[in-house]
Amino acid sequence: MDVLQRIKALREELNLHNYNYYVLDRPTISDYEFDVKLKELQDLESKHPEYFDESSPTQRVGGAITKSFETVQHQYRMYSLDNSYSKEDVLDWEARIQKVLGNVPLEFTCELKYDGASISIQYENGRLVRAVTRGDGFQGDDVTNNIKTIKAVPIQLKGDYPEKFEIRGEIILPFAGFEKMNQELIEIGETPYANPRNTASGSLKLQDSAEVAKRPLDCLLYTLIGSNLPIVSHFEGLEKARQWGFKVPKQSQLTKNIQEVFDFIDYWDHHRHELPYETDGVVIKVNNLNFQEELGYTAKSPRWAIAYKFKAEQVATKLNSISYQVGRTGAITPVANLEPVQLAGTVVKRASLHNADQIEKLDIRIGDTVFVEKGGEIIPKIIGVDLSQRDANSEVVHYITHCPECQALLERKEGEANHYCPNFYGCPPQIIGRIQHYITRKAMNIEGLGAETVALLYNNGLVLNYADLYELKKEQIVILDRMADKSAENLISGIQKSKEIPFDRVLYALGIRYVGETVAKKLAKHYKSIDALASATMEELVTVDEIGEKIAQSVIEYFENEENKIIIERLKKYGIQLQLSEQANTLVSDKLSGKVLVVSGVFEKFSRDDLKKAIEDNGGKVGSSISSKTDYVIAGDNMGPAKLEKAKQLNIPIISETDFEKMIYGQ
Repeated sequence: MDVLQRIKALREELNLHNYNYYVLDRPTISDYEFDVKLKELQDLESKHPEYFDESSPTQRVGGAITKSFETVQHQYRMYSLDNSYSKEDVLDWEARIQKVLGNVPLEFTCELKYDGASISIQYENGRLVRAVTRGDGFQGDDVTNNIKTIKAVPIQLKGDYPEKFEIRGEIILPFAGFEKMNQELIEIGETPYANPRNTASGSLKLQDSAEVAKRPLDCLLYTLIGSNLPIVSHFEGLEKARQWGFKVPKQSQLTKNIQEVFDFIDYWDHHRHELPYETDGVVIKVNNLNFQEELGYTAKSPRWAIAYKFKAEQVATKLNSISYQVGRTGAITPVANLEPVQLAGTVVKRASLHNADQIEKLDIRIGDTVFVEKGGEIIPKIIGVDLSQRDANSEVVHYITHCPECQALLERKEGEANHYCPNFYGCPPQIIGRIQHYITRKAMNIEGLGAETVALLYNNGLVLNYADLYELKKEQIVILDRMADKSAENLISGIQKSKEIPFDRVLYALGIRYVGETVAKKLAKHYKSIDALASATMEELVTVDEIGEKIAQSVIEYFENEENKIIIERLKKYGIQLQLSEQANTLVSDKLSGKVLVVSGVFEKFSRDDLKKAIEDNGGKVGSSISSKTDYVIAGDNMGPAKLEKAKQLNIPIISETDFEKMIYGQ
């Protein structure tokens, strides 16, 4: 056997042993035998660099140094999941699905929800080409070198894999590996890590991949992403992924109805502690991929999936006081100040009390012993009071009636849980909060200007709204505390550079209530300019894909306000991008101008995204639901019966993708 043949044989054998050990958990040789073969391969590759292959098992030891991680746009957005905390929530979710689909028989795939760091891995021709962290869902960091060190992630696939696709999963740190790492730290007098999840996430951003290789990270994969995949259901995708060499948790289960979903939840709620890694719930997905397409997405989450969260870890501690915070929208949030206590790997000193109703419901009082949990929230919450420990002289908490910052009388709108300070343009935390939101990286990204500096500028009377930023002079800033000459220059430069920020991010930066990043993109793409958006009616706004009445009403109220109108005019004068640039405007024709089209079903020639893009490129608008404002429904196979029925009731023309082609191409 010549050298190249031996190298190829060793690579194939070692890849198989890696798969048996790390994916199947059924090793067929000892660790010593594996190491001997790996050493032989390393020696041969070292002597014959002309036979280098980035897919070789020897490349898993790491060694590449990454000074800074490249930011990469996700081809397919990584959405977050809606959470549920009761079976009633799951039943409500099922009812919403059936309302859209028309009460069809449904199957669900149930998977355990792993507590780790999300990852998206791209493969081309069976080879791992890139791995990207979740980031903000739209873009993440390229951590390919570090992911290649994880033995459970195949570098070369086997079987009938597609030419190009992505697979998504969770990077985790099993309990045994975590405990071993901590024991080693304790032995050398170092501080142990707080919890497995944060350690796994932090490992992905280590600059030296050789250090990542030393950590016992694992990767559990759970969804295939791409066009023209050889599957018709989610569960089939999991089975295919296993065949190609991926580690897909065997606990995943196909269920025939919602009762079987609940049986799965009940089983793992009692048996989850037997698993070698952290899980905090169950992810329930509509199994049929056509139905998933039909259900689509909200601004943040897929409508076809939901996470059921297991009851969270609880601790008891003392409530010392309650303070009230004012947000940038004027919402008042009561916060419990607690006797510090350890919870889920962190020290908790504060917990959210949400609103007045929650305080009344809990009958919480200063000095009470309270139960705190971290039920998927950033800030822990109080879920109960130990009445047996209550002081006989304790007093009922009376919710504040006036703003703690400006003393304005608080308002509470009918149907809303929160109290609001109505002094929108005179309450300091609201003003400062809006400006702080305006300058953030996802909004105007003004370098040299941080949250503390915004407060400094406001307190010195230099900036009272975000339009005032564009009138700042260096000489006004340099005399302030902690402001050197260079800092002042950088701040002014950052403000000027923000004039290049595109319209959708400017719209997000304005801080309109309920208009987050995704909604801002939708509105900017649909209306093209701030003037067109400002003149939109409620009926027009709700026809926009993913825009509901609550968002529409908030947009209308924002543009009806005289102060906001003045600020918008000032921003125009300063040169802020308040309409789509020519590059961003991909209009091909105006053949569909003024028309609203709804896309439903599965198509042969187009993907649903292609159809939506073609509608917008030709001047039309994509509707999320059928209404009297809908002009056409483009129907494919498996169109939702509920949508079909509504279209017929309203006498809306139903056209095929061929009809649509003729409409825009004239063929």
